[in-house]
Parts: sequence; structure tokens; C-alpha cells
Amino acid sequence: MKLELIEIKTDTIPLDGLFYEPEEKPAKGAIMICHGNTMNFYTGAPRFLPPRLCQLGFACLSFNRRGHDIMSIRDSRKAVGAAFQTTGEGIADNEFASKWLERKGFKNPILIGHSNGGFLAVQHAARNPHTPALILLSAHGGGKVAEKLASRTGLLGGSKTNELREQAIQMISEGKGSELLLLPGWWYVTTANSYIDRLTTMPNTVQTAPKIKCPSLFIRGDLEIPEAYPAEAFAAASSGKCDVEIIKNCDHFYKNKENEVTEIVSKWLVKNIIK
Repeated sequence: MKLELIEIKTDTIPLDGLFYEPEEKPAKGAIMICHGNTMNFYTGAPRFLPPRLCQLGFACLSFNRRGHDIMSIRDSRKAVGAAFQTTGEGIADNEFASKWLERKGFKNPILIGHSNGGFLAVQHAARNPHTPALILLSAHGGGKVAEKLASRTGLLGGSKTNELREQAIQMISEGKGSELLLLPGWWYVTTANSYIDRLTTMPNTVQTAPKIKCPSLFIRGDLEIPEAYPAEAFAAASSGKCDVEIIKNCDHFYKNKENEVTEIVSKWLVKNIIK
């Protein structure tokens, strides 16, 4: 592989990433890989998938959204990262990344997204109907799904989600929306603005599925809650053909299942895209 550390300009801070290209011959197309919430381009699927995808002849872009990690700094001591993310920003970051690929000669990339990156990949495919294929790795349900399931999953605020919602609303009303709000579990800390944005602005993944006309693959681990990562419901609602794969003894992060996920993804691409 040829590797290039890249920077993608946005309307605020740029996005960092890694661009992978096959070394021996020109790429037959490009794949854009979207990381999960509070993750980044050098962990999880954006890291373990590109080597095999390059063997298949694809160029791969793994990149950080502005909402990467939980909190970070860049070129000053001003905090950035997922604690400040919004849905609109995540959608925009995918557009910036796809335009970067287009300038490299790769228009309409295949999309792969894990978790929140999968949710965002669905929204990108819905807005870009010429997307050739969509691969979802435990994409979450969006909309009100996470809040509804919070007491079961422990996410957002777990059993304290309603209480934290009221606290965040109060902070925003007092002009403190950009101040940090501690959560009892993952992802531990966010801002009041970001917390309310996540509860109120996310489109519903299954309701978006009828807009997806390209072939798609939805993978989920059997240790995950089906309602939270709605593979079957998405497949039933999609306008295009959607295959579902449930991996045994597999958690949300595919720990120790990276090779199995890679095999499923690569075989699906060979069957449905490369042919």
C-alpha cells in the first residue's frame, strides 16, 4: 500500500486522515470509512479494514470527523472533539471528505461506517443517490432510539437521561451551552449543546432506509441489542438489496472478530461490487 497522511479543509478546523492506495496498479474505486463516536481513524474498522480493501484494488480514506475522540486539542489549548459535536457537523464532515476524494479523482465513494459513523453514512448515502454501495458496521438507530433505550444500554445518561436533559436545557438557557456536562457512563463528558443536539436532531436510520437504493450490507454482533443497531429493520425498509450478517460472540467493537468482519466485508464486495 501507499500511505499518505492527509488534511481535509472544512469551514472551521480541518480533518486529519490517512489515504491508502494500492501500490502496483491504479485503484478501481474508493472507499470512505467513517469512525464510531469518540473514536478516530487509527482505531477499529478504519484501521483494520484498509489493508484488505487495498488488496481488492480500492483506495481507502479513513479520516477523523471534527467530533473525534472525546476531547482533544489541535493547535492551541482550546478543547475540541466529540464533546462538542453536532449531527449537522458530522453530516458536513462526510461531505467535505467525499469532495476531497472527488478532487483526487474518486467520485461517489463506497461508504463504510461503524456505529455513529454508520448512522452518518446512511444519511450521506440518502443525500448522494449515486453512492455505489453502503456497508454498515453496527450502525445505530438514530432518532429517539438511543434515548428510549438509555436505561437498558447505560448510554447517553442511562437512567439519569431525563435528569441530564433538564440540566442541559437549564445550562443552555443560562448561556452555558458550551460548558461541560458529566455523564455517568460512556462517553463520560459532553457539552450541554452537544447533549441536547444528540437528543433532538438525529434522523431515524430505519426511516431513512427507503431512500437507500444502492446494495448494502449491515453487520451486527449477537451481543448487541437489535433495537439499538437495527440491521433487520433497516434491511426490510431499504429500497435496495440489503444483506444482514450477525456475528456470533461479538460485541459492538468487534474485539477479536476483526478478521471475521474483514472476511465478510471483502467477500461481499467481491460478490456485489467487483464481480
